[in-house]
Amino acid sequence: MKNTKLNLSRIGLVANPEKPVWKSAIATARELIERTGRSVVHIDRAQTLESFRTEGVDAIRETAARSDILIVFGGDGTMLHVARSLQGNPIPLLGINTGGLGFLTAAPVEALETTLERVWKEELIHDTRPFIRSVVNQDASTELIAVNDIVISRGMASRMIELEVRVDGQLLTHFRCDGFIISSPTGSTAYSLSAGGAIVSPNAKVFTLTPICPHTLSNRSVIVDMQANIEVSILSRDVETVLTADGQKQIDVAPHDRIQIQSIPDQVNLLNLPENAFFNTLRQKMQWSGSHVSREEASHQVR
Repeated sequence: MKNTKLNLSRIGLVANPEKPVWKSAIATARELIERTGRSVVHIDRAQTLESFRTEGVDAIRETAARSDILIVFGGDGTMLHVARSLQGNPIPLLGINTGGLGFLTAAPVEALETTLERVWKEELIHDTRPFIRSVVNQDASTELIAVNDIVISRGMASRMIELEVRVDGQLLTHFRCDGFIISSPTGSTAYSLSAGGAIVSPNAKVFTLTPICPHTLSNRSVIVDMQANIEVSILSRDVETVLTADGQKQIDVAPHDRIQIQSIPDQVNLLNLPENAFFNTLRQKMQWSGSHVSREEASHQVR
Protein backbone atom coordinates (compact mmCIF):
# COMPACT_ATOMS: atom_id res chain seq x y z
CA MET A 1 0.00 0.00 0.00
CA LYS A 2 1.15 3.55 -0.67
CA ASN A 3 -0.16 7.08 -0.87
CA THR A 4 -0.95 8.06 -4.42
CA LYS A 5 -1.33 11.28 -6.38
CA LEU A 6 -4.16 11.18 -8.90
CA ASN A 7 -5.69 13.28 -11.59
CA LEU A 8 -9.12 14.05 -10.09
CA SER A 9 -10.76 16.02 -12.91
CA ARG A 10 -13.17 13.39 -14.28
CA ILE A 11 -14.96 11.18 -11.78
CA GLY A 12 -16.71 8.09 -13.08
CA LEU A 13 -19.73 6.64 -11.25
CA VAL A 14 -20.94 3.04 -11.43
CA ALA A 15 -23.73 1.56 -9.30
CA ASN A 16 -25.30 -1.84 -8.77
CA PRO A 17 -29.01 -1.34 -9.62
CA GLU A 18 -30.00 -4.13 -7.22
CA LYS A 19 -29.22 -1.89 -4.26
CA PRO A 20 -32.25 0.27 -3.27
CA VAL A 21 -30.20 3.40 -2.60
CA TRP A 22 -28.28 3.43 -5.88
CA LYS A 23 -30.22 6.25 -7.57
CA SER A 24 -30.06 8.56 -4.57
CA ALA A 25 -26.36 7.72 -4.08
CA ILE A 26 -25.56 8.62 -7.70
CA ALA A 27 -27.55 11.87 -7.44
CA THR A 28 -25.82 12.87 -4.21
CA ALA A 29 -22.39 12.02 -5.60
CA ARG A 30 -23.05 14.01 -8.75
CA GLU A 31 -24.03 17.08 -6.74
CA LEU A 32 -21.03 16.82 -4.41
CA ILE A 33 -18.56 16.30 -7.27
CA GLU A 34 -19.89 19.03 -9.56
CA ARG A 35 -19.89 21.44 -6.63
CA THR A 36 -16.08 21.22 -6.70
CA GLY A 37 -15.88 22.04 -10.42
CA ARG A 38 -15.07 18.47 -11.42
CA SER A 39 -16.97 16.61 -14.13
CA VAL A 40 -19.05 13.47 -13.64
CA VAL A 41 -19.08 10.52 -16.02
CA HIS A 42 -22.10 8.27 -15.52
CA ILE A 43 -23.38 5.99 -18.28
CA ASP A 44 -26.46 4.12 -17.09
CA ARG A 45 -27.78 1.31 -19.27
CA ALA A 46 -28.57 -1.22 -16.55
CA GLN A 47 -31.79 -1.23 -14.54
CA THR A 48 -31.58 -4.79 -13.19
CA LEU A 49 -28.83 -6.94 -11.73
CA GLU A 50 -28.91 -9.21 -14.78
CA SER A 51 -28.48 -6.31 -17.21
CA PHE A 52 -25.72 -4.91 -15.00
CA ARG A 53 -23.82 -8.17 -15.42
CA THR A 54 -24.39 -8.43 -19.20
CA GLU A 55 -24.82 -5.32 -21.34
CA GLY A 56 -23.81 -3.22 -18.33
CA VAL A 57 -20.20 -4.35 -18.87
CA ASP A 58 -19.88 -2.14 -21.95
CA ALA A 59 -21.21 0.83 -19.97
CA ILE A 60 -18.67 0.17 -17.20
CA ARG A 61 -15.83 0.07 -19.72
CA GLU A 62 -17.02 3.22 -21.50
CA THR A 63 -17.37 5.07 -18.19
CA ALA A 64 -13.86 4.02 -17.14
CA ALA A 65 -12.36 5.04 -20.48
CA ARG A 66 -13.60 8.61 -19.95
CA SER A 67 -12.70 8.88 -16.24
CA ASP A 68 -9.66 9.43 -14.03
CA ILE A 69 -11.02 7.35 -11.15
CA LEU A 70 -14.13 5.20 -10.82
CA ILE A 71 -16.41 5.33 -7.77
CA VAL A 72 -18.31 2.07 -7.42
CA PHE A 73 -21.53 1.87 -5.38
CA GLY A 74 -22.32 -1.63 -4.15
CA GLY A 75 -20.75 -4.40 -2.10
CA ASP A 76 -17.88 -6.79 -2.67
CA GLY A 77 -19.78 -8.61 -5.42
CA THR A 78 -20.18 -5.36 -7.33
CA MET A 79 -16.49 -4.54 -6.90
CA LEU A 80 -15.51 -7.98 -8.22
CA HIS A 81 -17.77 -7.61 -11.26
CA VAL A 82 -16.45 -4.13 -12.08
CA ALA A 83 -12.82 -5.23 -11.58
CA ARG A 84 -13.20 -8.20 -13.94
CA SER A 85 -15.02 -6.02 -16.48
CA LEU A 86 -12.03 -3.65 -16.49
CA GLN A 87 -9.24 -6.22 -16.60
CA GLY A 88 -6.30 -4.58 -18.36
CA ASN A 89 -7.46 -1.05 -17.47
CA PRO A 90 -5.50 0.15 -14.41
CA ILE A 91 -8.04 2.85 -13.46
CA PRO A 92 -8.27 3.21 -9.65
CA LEU A 93 -11.53 1.98 -8.07
CA LEU A 94 -13.05 3.54 -4.95
CA GLY A 95 -15.76 1.35 -3.43
CA ILE A 96 -18.68 2.90 -1.55
CA ASN A 97 -20.56 0.19 0.31
CA THR A 98 -24.33 0.03 -0.23
CA GLY A 99 -24.43 -3.68 0.57
CA GLY A 100 -23.47 -5.94 3.45
CA LEU A 101 -20.01 -7.17 4.42
CA GLY A 102 -17.44 -5.24 2.40
CA PHE A 103 -13.72 -6.01 2.43
CA LEU A 104 -13.07 -4.27 -0.90
CA THR A 105 -15.05 -1.08 -0.31
CA ALA A 106 -13.54 1.99 1.35
CA ALA A 107 -16.53 3.52 3.17
CA PRO A 108 -20.29 3.16 3.73
CA VAL A 109 -22.63 5.22 1.59
CA GLU A 110 -23.62 7.20 4.70
CA ALA A 111 -20.06 8.59 4.78
CA LEU A 112 -20.01 9.58 1.10
CA GLU A 113 -19.59 13.32 1.64
CA THR A 114 -16.74 13.04 4.14
CA THR A 115 -15.08 10.36 2.01
CA LEU A 116 -15.15 12.58 -1.08
CA GLU A 117 -13.67 15.45 0.93
CA ARG A 118 -10.76 13.18 1.81
CA VAL A 119 -10.48 12.12 -1.83
CA TRP A 120 -10.06 15.77 -2.87
CA LYS A 121 -7.37 16.16 -0.18
CA GLU A 122 -5.69 13.07 -1.65
CA GLU A 123 -5.70 11.23 1.68
CA LEU A 124 -5.76 7.94 -0.18
CA ILE A 125 -3.97 4.62 -0.06
CA HIS A 126 -3.27 2.82 -3.33
CA ASP A 127 -3.69 -0.96 -3.03
CA THR A 128 -3.09 -3.41 -5.89
CA ARG A 129 -4.56 -6.91 -6.00
CA PRO A 130 -3.75 -9.72 -8.47
CA PHE A 131 -6.07 -11.37 -10.97
CA ILE A 132 -6.04 -15.15 -11.33
CA ARG A 133 -6.89 -17.13 -14.46
CA SER A 134 -8.22 -20.59 -15.15
CA VAL A 135 -8.33 -22.42 -18.49
CA VAL A 136 -9.64 -25.90 -19.31
CA ASN A 137 -7.50 -28.22 -21.46
CA GLN A 138 -5.44 -25.22 -22.60
CA ASP A 139 -8.44 -24.00 -24.62
CA ALA A 140 -8.46 -20.17 -24.53
CA SER A 141 -12.21 -20.09 -25.14
CA THR A 142 -12.74 -21.58 -21.65
CA GLU A 143 -10.78 -18.85 -19.87
CA LEU A 144 -12.22 -17.48 -16.62
CA ILE A 145 -10.71 -14.50 -14.78
CA ALA A 146 -11.18 -13.96 -11.05
CA VAL A 147 -10.12 -11.63 -8.27
CA ASN A 148 -11.19 -13.76 -5.30
CA ASP A 149 -11.17 -17.40 -6.30
CA ILE A 150 -11.62 -20.18 -8.81
CA VAL A 151 -13.87 -22.96 -7.47
CA ILE A 152 -14.39 -26.48 -8.81
CA SER A 153 -17.52 -28.02 -7.32
CA ARG A 154 -20.23 -30.59 -7.80
CA GLY A 155 -23.49 -29.54 -9.45
CA MET A 156 -26.95 -30.40 -8.17
CA ALA A 157 -26.14 -34.01 -7.24
CA SER A 158 -25.26 -34.76 -3.62
CA ARG A 159 -22.39 -37.07 -4.56
CA MET A 160 -18.77 -36.09 -3.97
CA ILE A 161 -16.44 -35.30 -6.84
CA GLU A 162 -12.97 -36.78 -7.27
CA LEU A 163 -10.04 -34.55 -8.19
CA GLU A 164 -6.31 -34.88 -8.69
CA VAL A 165 -4.34 -31.75 -7.75
CA ARG A 166 -0.79 -31.00 -8.90
CA VAL A 167 1.43 -28.03 -8.04
CA ASP A 168 4.14 -27.27 -10.59
CA GLY A 169 3.75 -30.80 -11.89
CA GLN A 170 4.12 -32.43 -8.47
CA LEU A 171 1.20 -34.47 -7.16
CA LEU A 172 -0.37 -32.85 -4.08
CA THR A 173 -3.07 -35.48 -3.51
CA HIS A 174 -6.35 -36.94 -4.73
CA PHE A 175 -9.43 -35.40 -3.16
CA ARG A 176 -12.92 -36.78 -2.68
CA CYS A 177 -14.87 -33.70 -1.68
CA ASP A 178 -17.77 -31.37 -2.44
CA GLY A 179 -15.40 -28.99 -4.18
CA PHE A 180 -12.00 -27.32 -4.28
CA ILE A 181 -11.12 -23.62 -3.91
CA ILE A 182 -8.07 -21.93 -5.40
CA SER A 183 -8.02 -18.54 -3.68
CA SER A 184 -5.96 -15.40 -4.19
CA PRO A 185 -4.95 -13.44 -1.07
CA THR A 186 -7.94 -11.15 -1.72
CA GLY A 187 -10.28 -14.15 -1.71
CA SER A 188 -8.96 -15.59 1.54
CA THR A 189 -11.76 -13.83 3.47
CA ALA A 190 -14.45 -15.15 1.11
CA TYR A 191 -15.46 -18.76 0.33
CA SER A 192 -12.06 -20.14 1.33
CA LEU A 193 -12.49 -18.81 4.87
CA SER A 194 -15.91 -20.46 5.17
CA ALA A 195 -14.36 -23.76 4.08
CA GLY A 196 -11.61 -23.59 6.70
CA GLY A 197 -8.86 -21.82 4.76
CA ALA A 198 -6.40 -19.40 6.34
CA ILE A 199 -6.84 -15.64 6.35
CA VAL A 200 -4.04 -14.25 4.17
CA SER A 201 -2.69 -10.72 4.12
CA PRO A 202 -3.46 -9.11 0.72
CA ASN A 203 0.22 -8.41 -0.02
CA ALA A 204 1.24 -12.05 0.47
CA LYS A 205 2.16 -13.68 -2.85
CA VAL A 206 0.40 -17.01 -2.26
CA PHE A 207 -2.47 -19.20 -3.36
CA THR A 208 -4.63 -20.92 -0.75
CA LEU A 209 -5.83 -24.39 -1.86
CA THR A 210 -8.83 -25.48 0.20
CA PRO A 211 -10.99 -28.61 -0.19
CA ILE A 212 -14.70 -28.23 0.57
CA CYS A 213 -15.99 -30.93 2.95
CA PRO A 214 -13.26 -33.48 2.10
CA HIS A 215 -14.00 -37.16 2.68
CA THR A 216 -10.62 -37.63 4.36
CA LEU A 217 -10.42 -35.52 7.51
CA SER A 218 -6.63 -35.22 7.23
CA ASN A 219 -7.04 -33.19 4.01
CA ARG A 220 -6.34 -29.59 4.96
CA SER A 221 -5.95 -26.21 3.31
CA VAL A 222 -2.50 -25.74 1.73
CA ILE A 223 -0.68 -22.49 0.92
CA VAL A 224 1.64 -22.35 -2.11
CA ASP A 225 3.59 -19.70 -3.97
CA MET A 226 1.44 -17.55 -6.26
CA GLN A 227 3.85 -18.12 -9.14
CA ALA A 228 3.00 -21.81 -9.03
CA ASN A 229 1.03 -23.54 -11.76
CA ILE A 230 -1.97 -25.31 -10.22
CA GLU A 231 -3.46 -28.17 -12.24
CA VAL A 232 -6.69 -29.93 -11.26
CA SER A 233 -7.84 -33.02 -13.17
CA ILE A 234 -11.44 -34.23 -13.01
CA LEU A 235 -11.52 -37.91 -12.07
CA SER A 236 -15.27 -38.19 -11.45
CA ARG A 237 -17.19 -39.97 -14.23
CA ASP A 238 -20.85 -39.56 -13.40
CA VAL A 239 -21.06 -36.39 -11.30
CA GLU A 240 -21.87 -32.98 -12.78
CA THR A 241 -18.91 -30.68 -12.13
CA VAL A 242 -18.73 -26.90 -12.58
CA LEU A 243 -15.96 -24.32 -12.63
CA THR A 244 -16.77 -20.91 -11.16
CA ALA A 245 -14.93 -17.57 -10.99
CA ASP A 246 -15.75 -15.29 -8.05
CA GLY A 247 -19.11 -17.06 -7.69
CA GLN A 248 -20.34 -15.14 -10.74
CA LYS A 249 -19.01 -16.77 -13.93
CA GLN A 250 -19.53 -20.49 -14.46
CA ILE A 251 -18.80 -23.20 -17.03
CA ASP A 252 -19.31 -26.98 -17.01
CA VAL A 253 -16.33 -29.32 -16.96
CA ALA A 254 -16.22 -33.00 -17.92
CA PRO A 255 -14.39 -36.16 -16.82
CA HIS A 256 -10.68 -36.10 -17.69
CA ASP A 257 -10.68 -32.31 -18.13
CA ARG A 258 -7.55 -30.61 -16.82
CA ILE A 259 -7.93 -27.15 -15.32
CA GLN A 260 -4.87 -24.92 -15.01
CA ILE A 261 -4.90 -21.98 -12.61
CA GLN A 262 -2.23 -19.26 -12.52
CA SER A 263 -1.81 -15.65 -11.50
CA ILE A 264 -1.51 -13.11 -14.33
CA PRO A 265 0.29 -9.74 -14.53
CA ASP A 266 -2.91 -7.63 -14.62
CA GLN A 267 -3.90 -6.13 -11.28
CA VAL A 268 -6.90 -4.46 -9.68
CA ASN A 269 -6.15 -0.95 -8.41
CA LEU A 270 -8.14 -0.10 -5.27
CA LEU A 271 -8.29 3.22 -3.46
CA ASN A 272 -8.76 3.16 0.28
CA LEU A 273 -8.48 5.33 3.36
CA PRO A 274 -5.49 4.95 5.70
CA GLU A 275 -7.57 3.74 8.64
CA ASN A 276 -8.86 0.87 6.51
CA ALA A 277 -5.63 -1.08 6.74
CA PHE A 278 -6.28 -4.79 6.29
CA PHE A 279 -6.01 -5.89 9.92
CA ASN A 280 -8.12 -2.98 11.17
CA THR A 281 -10.80 -3.93 8.65
CA LEU A 282 -10.45 -7.60 9.54
CA ARG A 283 -11.03 -7.00 13.24
CA GLN A 284 -14.08 -4.88 12.48
CA LYS A 285 -15.66 -7.16 9.88
CA MET A 286 -14.98 -10.36 11.83
CA GLN A 287 -16.11 -8.70 15.08
CA TRP A 288 -13.04 -9.99 16.88
CA SER A 289 -12.73 -9.07 20.53
CA GLY A 290 -9.74 -9.11 22.86
CA SER A 291 -8.02 -7.37 25.69
CA HIS A 292 -8.18 -3.58 25.59
CA VAL A 293 -5.55 -3.21 28.33
CA SER A 294 -2.80 -0.84 27.25
CA ARG A 295 0.87 -1.81 27.35
CA GLU A 296 1.41 0.53 30.31
CA GLU A 297 -1.50 -1.01 32.22
CA ALA A 298 -0.29 -4.51 31.46
CA SER A 299 3.20 -3.64 32.69
CA HIS A 300 1.77 -2.21 35.91
CA GLN A 301 -0.34 -5.35 36.48
CA VAL A 302 2.72 -7.58 36.10
CA ARG A 303 4.50 -5.62 38.81
